[in-house]
Order: sequence, then structure tokens, then C-alpha cells
Amino acid sequence: QVQLVESGGGLVQPGGSLRLSCAASGSIFYGYNMGWHRQAPGKQRELVAGISSAGTTKYADSVKGRFTISRDNAKNTVYLQMNSLKSEDTAVYYCNSDPSWFGMIDGRIRPGAYWGQGTQVTVSS
Repeated sequence: QVQLVESGGGLVQPGGSLRLSCAASGSIFYGYNMGWHRQAPGKQRELVAGISSAGTTKYADSVKGRFTISRDNAKNTVYLQMNSLKSEDTAVYYCNSDPSWFGMIDGRIRPGAYWGQGTQVTVSS
């Protein structure tokens, strides 16, 4: 079964850290570009970070220096380490897998791209 399963979300205080994980079935991980997107209430979904199969990374300006994306090809898993969290980071975080780098970045729903169910991250005191 082709799927992406996110985990690691939760409630954290401002300044705290969380690590999100996204486990993928092998057929949509090896050779695929992996991304983390988020959607806050009333806002459009946006790219947070992406990583190519070769390890090239891209980050939204709002998270540079605070978030780190990585992938473990042996475990078919991509991670998002989030440090120095702010209230504005509160959102549902989604993992996506796309054979196209630009497809992964723009996050459009299209054939050949896959999405997880999302995990809630809430930053609040």
C-alpha cells in the first residue's frame, strides 16, 4: 500500500522543540523529493522545507535557522526538526512525496504525488 504516515506533532510552549517524522512506503520514497508543508486556520498551505533524493534542501524564509529537514533512506523516513518554535508555527503539518522537485515545492495535488494525513502542531503557553 502506498502511503505516507506523519507523527510527532503535539502541544509545545514557545521556544520549545518538536521532531516530526514521515514514514513512507518504499515505492514513493527512493528517488523521490520529500517535503513538509503546513496549513494554519484561514491560510493557504505553504512549503516549510523540502529535500531531494540527493539531499539538496530548501526552506521557507520564516523557518531558516530554526528548522532542519533530513531523510534516512534506510528507514524510508523524512524528519523535520523544529527548534525555537513560535506561536505562528501553529498549523497542521503535512508530508508530501513527489518525483518532481518543483512539484514537491508547489505542493499541487497531482498524479504521482502523495500526501500524508497531517499532524497538528500547536505552539502555545
